[in-house]
Amino acid sequence: MTHGKKLREQIAGPGTTPLIGVYDMYSASIAADHYDGMFVSGFGFAASYYGLPDIGFIAWPDMVAFVQRLRGAFPAQHLLVDIDDGYVDAEVACHVVEQLERIGASGVILEDQKRPRRCGHADGKQVLPLDEYLAKLEQVLATRRDLVVVARTDATDEVDILHRAEALAATDADVILVDGIRSVDWIRRVREVVGDKPLLFNQIAGGKSPRLSLDELSELGVDVAIYSTPCLFAAHEAMDNTLAELRRANGRLPLVDASRGIGVQASTSLLERNMAHRRPEQAGVSA
Repeated sequence: MTHGKKLREQIAGPGTTPLIGVYDMYSASIAADHYDGMFVSGFGFAASYYGLPDIGFIAWPDMVAFVQRLRGAFPAQHLLVDIDDGYVDAEVACHVVEQLERIGASGVILEDQKRPRRCGHADGKQVLPLDEYLAKLEQVLATRRDLVVVARTDATDEVDILHRAEALAATDADVILVDGIRSVDWIRRVREVVGDKPLLFNQIAGGKSPRLSLDELSELGVDVAIYSTPCLFAAHEAMDNTLAELRRANGRLPLVDASRGIGVQASTSLLERNMAHRRPEQAGVSA
């Protein structure tokens, strides 16, 4: 069974499927211990790989290489990949989709923003004319074989949000995302206009959307929830606190609790599991 089909079947099942945003191999290693699905976040990748905000700096070969490393280490995980606006050009978007499907991505998110693009929960977003985005989306849909395609709109005008959501639902896209959605009422409105099409909700700490549990999202008819940055923001806070404490302690490292603390042994054990994950897949290939 293809990775796309596995994710599609998961989405079609009961409840809301959570996909956890990861930004590097280490964060993915930790996320894999808690959830069976990952979201390859553009916000997180731009921050970790380039040290830059999520405003269009990502080069597609870098993203493809990262996803390839993820799939090698985590053969069973769902991997939904943020490809932003398809790196501007429709032909490039199609090439990236082919590459990602070949290396085992489960799905992609394609947005309707125009450059300069912004994080979906930032102010100042601008969207392409709808017919221009739909043409790009249709090319991507014609290119994929079994990859899940999420059609995303970043519209902010209330009338345009519903118009675009309805138009995207009429395509062969597998899932619809209205990013930066601001209230439970608006989730209900979007759910109504997209009909039976699966709906995705993006949660980001400090963002514009309400904080909702998976049970609450399921009751609202949301099929997928992506958590873009929990690993990135947790790492930011933990590193900042740890280094501040190291400075206060005049460079003396804290004692590590052998039962639950993170030191060289716990970290090495985590990474050794990634080597174990690779072996069944490699054995299957060699056979």
